[in-house]
Amino acid sequence: MCSYIGASLPCYALVKYTSFWDFPIDRLDLASSTHQSIDTMVKTRIGAFGPWALLALVLLIAGSCVQAADEQAANGGGRRRRTHRRSAAAVADMMVPITFLNASVEKGAVCMDGTPAAYHLDRGSGAGNKSWIVNLEGGGWCNNARTCRFRTRTHHGSSNFMERQIIFTGIMSASPAENPDFYNWNRVKIRYCDSASFAGDAFDKGTGLYFRGQRIWEEAIRHLLSIGMASADRALLTGCSAGGLAAILHCDQFGAFFAGRNTTVKCLADAGLFLDAVDVSGGRSLRSYYGDIVAMQGVAPHLPPTCTDHLDATSCFFPQNIIDNIKTPIFLLNAAYDVWQIEESLAPSKADPSRAWRACKFNRSACNASQINFLQDFREQMVASVRGFSGSKSNGLFINSCFAHCQSELPATWNGTPTIQNKRIARSVSDWYFGRAEVKAIDCPYPCDNTCRNII
Repeated sequence: MCSYIGASLPCYALVKYTSFWDFPIDRLDLASSTHQSIDTMVKTRIGAFGPWALLALVLLIAGSCVQAADEQAANGGGRRRRTHRRSAAAVADMMVPITFLNASVEKGAVCMDGTPAAYHLDRGSGAGNKSWIVNLEGGGWCNNARTCRFRTRTHHGSSNFMERQIIFTGIMSASPAENPDFYNWNRVKIRYCDSASFAGDAFDKGTGLYFRGQRIWEEAIRHLLSIGMASADRALLTGCSAGGLAAILHCDQFGAFFAGRNTTVKCLADAGLFLDAVDVSGGRSLRSYYGDIVAMQGVAPHLPPTCTDHLDATSCFFPQNIIDNIKTPIFLLNAAYDVWQIEESLAPSKADPSRAWRACKFNRSACNASQINFLQDFREQMVASVRGFSGSKSNGLFINSCFAHCQSELPATWNGTPTIQNKRIARSVSDWYFGRAEVKAIDCPYPCDNTCRNII
């Protein structure tokens, strides 16, 4: 990444700690049942920094690295201090402020603790002035009173804890180099504080917790329509992890908001293809977990009726049972060896009391032949789940054979590596959205892809 390692201390730090880019921010608070182990990982990986603060720091270091290297090559290293000042200013310019949906509180569109929902908007410009990306933030779920109460002490349950400014990167970036096809669009991130992928609508009298994700979704979209999105020429709904699942669940609802308008509407789900898979004990850990969420948070009435008319509500919270009937064009971006699913669905601690999977699920090189075969079977299930979906020319696919989770919002994975047939994720999504090419990319099985940025 740095051409001149000796150019600056920040450059060296970036080289030494680039493993951060392989650690998605979304994983910092995913499954509340594992918050203790996640807390340990956070302390190990990022010390005292919050995730967005660390991202700002890394971007600052990256800017310092590149600029210091270039200036040292041109000028013998004489302008280093000025470079760092410019880099700090550049990071400040990248920060996107929060807006609270205070007017929607009376309509019940609130976080779990009753605080207002919120979003961040970076306005578009030029040719992108009438184009919109709406990103649904991810961050796991909660399935009982204890874990949901815990989340009200975080930004995933209360807007009191949300960062007042965040950085947009990857598909949300304003950099034409990083994000050539969407950089000048209106880019919105709707913050996630309901813990059911923006799909629940309930109130728990015993705990005083609000599960109003569906109301947050509807009120946020109506608000965005009122401030300019109604006149959009193009719109793209995106999300990662729990936000990726939300993008799948709400894709047709998003399209319906633009009914009668001449708007190109599509959806992108990143790491949202959660499978109803058998775990290492022969059970179905994720199905049990999802069943609790659906029941506790009143999700069933808001699931796609094309699924609930013949399957139970829990089954309809799984994308594999929804995607074939989505009418709005949608692109699925997923790692075939999704690390969240490996750690929390296939080999969670409860399903592995002997800890036989302990090393493997955190380090692929520690997996034995039997465990690799189990993971290959999981990949086959994922590939099989999209066969019907891929038959539609309007849909898109990018399933790589990486051990990853969330790849559209990190600069290194969005417009760097991995690739499939030499095509990056950013180019694949753009070609699909703008109709430049049909994209149905499915990677060969592990370990064939040497372009991966693996987390484990």
